[in-house]
Amino acid sequence: MFYTQDRGKMREFMCEVWRKQCAAEAMDPMEIMIGGVIAQHPEYHKLFESSEAATERDYLPEMGETNPFLHIAMHIALQEQISSNRPFGVTNLHQRLAKKRGSTHDAEHAMLECLAEMIWKAQRDNAAPDEAVYMEGLKSLI
Repeated sequence: MFYTQDRGKMREFMCEVWRKQCAAEAMDPMEIMIGGVIAQHPEYHKLFESSEAATERDYLPEMGETNPFLHIAMHIALQEQISSNRPFGVTNLHQRLAKKRGSTHDAEHAMLECLAEMIWKAQRDNAAPDEAVYMEGLKSLI
């Protein structure tokens, strides 16, 4: 269910994963990853517990709001990149940055900025994401 274009279903799925995590229910590997990422973000826990209100709301960057669902999804995308080393070299950069920043989570937050910029530029230019520019951005963090 994690891979869907339906915003509401995606958000409901994340809330259900958090419910399972809190209830210590059995989860599949993807749910375990999502639950782990949500667990690292206590500022979002209440939101994920109130699924109906959370899934309907728009989060507007113009209003200075961070979309917690997008933030969690970006962490998951980044963790998948790191685990598959795609683009090549991202795993090594993550390890080096984690050592420099003091934690893997802090490293991921820095890397998310580069990932978000790559996605934004691709959308703006109606083009494929530029992995070379993305990797240069990540290297500049080291």
